[in-house]
Amino acid sequence: MNNDILKTLYSEQDIADACQRLGAEIQAEYKDRVPVAIGVLRGAVFFMADVLRNADTYMETDFIDVSSYHGGLASSGTIDLVTDISTDISGREVLLIEDIVDTGRTLKYLIDLLKQRGASDVKVCTLLDKPSGRVVEATSDFVGFVVPNEFVVGYGLDYKEQYRNLPYVGVLKPEIYSTN
Repeated sequence: MNNDILKTLYSEQDIADACQRLGAEIQAEYKDRVPVAIGVLRGAVFFMADVLRNADTYMETDFIDVSSYHGGLASSGTIDLVTDISTDISGREVLLIEDIVDTGRTLKYLIDLLKQRGASDVKVCTLLDKPSGRVVEATSDFVGFVVPNEFVVGYGLDYKEQYRNLPYVGVLKPEIYSTN
């Protein structure tokens, strides 16, 4: 897998430092409150675990799975709810945890959905923010890194369900995805 990576953008240590920083920010934000942290499957699993381990505050956790890429290189523009949360979020504060915010479509869909279900507040924590990819307005409250407009994989991010288990975030060589 490592041979498929053009360059490393964020090392294991960079990510660990970001998770520690974000965990402290989340801890300060939710002091004396109990939010529901909702991880967006599958990409945010590694990030969510590492960030929440660095937040010494009470919270509940849940997961949601949506699909917009459908195995391709770019978002299809259609968001499908694959697996729903099981927690009643009516009147609750929600911390939505994402691996990357790119076009903003998925984030907007999820925020709208959670608010429709009665969440009193929805904040967003993302490992990577790619503002150059935005097609709809979407902002995150807690950001690990602002990422350049490159095809990134690792630490939860995938290409055709591969590379998620890399311990760093790297740029995938174009010949890997341009020939498949």
